[in-house]
Amino acid sequence: MHVAHLSLHNFRSYADIDVALEPGATAFIGRNGQGKTNLVEAIDYLSRLSSHRVATDAPLVKAGADQAIVRASVVKEGRTALLEVELNPGRANRARINRSPLPRPREIIGLVRTVVFAPDDLTLVKGDPSDRRKFLDDLLVLRTPRLVGVRSDYDRILKQRNSLLKTAGVARGSSRDAAMSTLEIWDDNLARVGAELLGARLQLVEELLPYVGKAYEAVARGASRDDADLEYKASIDLGADLQAALLAAIADRRKDELDRGISLVGPHRDELLLTLGDGDLRLPVKGYASHGESWSFALALRLASYDLLRSDGDDPILVLDDVFAELDTERRAQLAQLVAGAEQVLVTAAVAADVPESLQGVRFVVADGQVTRDD
Repeated sequence: MHVAHLSLHNFRSYADIDVALEPGATAFIGRNGQGKTNLVEAIDYLSRLSSHRVATDAPLVKAGADQAIVRASVVKEGRTALLEVELNPGRANRARINRSPLPRPREIIGLVRTVVFAPDDLTLVKGDPSDRRKFLDDLLVLRTPRLVGVRSDYDRILKQRNSLLKTAGVARGSSRDAAMSTLEIWDDNLARVGAELLGARLQLVEELLPYVGKAYEAVARGASRDDADLEYKASIDLGADLQAALLAAIADRRKDELDRGISLVGPHRDELLLTLGDGDLRLPVKGYASHGESWSFALALRLASYDLLRSDGDDPILVLDDVFAELDTERRAQLAQLVAGAEQVLVTAAVAADVPESLQGVRFVVADGQVTRDD
């Protein structure tokens, strides 16, 4: 899979831009603030309908405009499709395939698959549990696009249930009885949808683990594939029936939830534990690993994601967004060697010297709002 052509309208810093791309390695070179990351961000947005840089769509629309358009020609197994997303902050977005509107924008998710390496990847190991949950869910959605609906439903149910918990916690008499009766319905909804999301995450971690070990061995000096480990830490005692386990845990935490006015049970409270070491000497990466070990683990998570997606039969588009400036010389060379064989690798860098020789393919210079091929 690769993007053959990218067209942007009022996206970030670009009023209008068209860039022809090729398979293999492509580097966008330019000083900070010139717009090189905006180009790869647009391709990643087509993949997931979200950005790896910001949480909402509003910053993606050029200042003064009320709409942005991302359009790309994508080639897969010799066939070309035109994908388009129309971003309308404050209103519903729209998506099209080959000029035909889709009933729901999210139906475009997964048609392009991207794996993004970025400077803030260090938060995968040093950040909050929410950063690791997002990592899992983003990968889940790329592999199984229908799960974007499950995740959306879970977020909606959680928000409604939290609101009801706040109400029930302070209500009295018949008002409290009514709130508690309604709460039971939302308990069932949370357990039903939460069990599906939890089950998908557990399976993903199991399938991802061997790839993480292999990738860590490749990028960490002197490491073996047994050094890096993942463990999904659920907020409940897991059983064969995840929905029943969630309902039991909800009942057990009922008083605490009413006192605090928030849901204390469910996938939104889970953690992905990352550890390094061997046997009894295994320690959490967060708080114990060196800066180099932390970077190696973060890179291993991204490389493992790429390998897992590739094992599904698709060669994802790799985006290396200003990541080489964050790495020492050895890790630069190791990462470049591992990804050089991908069907399409898009690299951004402030200076050409930051791009390893094995990724010195097509080069574009990005400056003053222009993207110029440097032949």
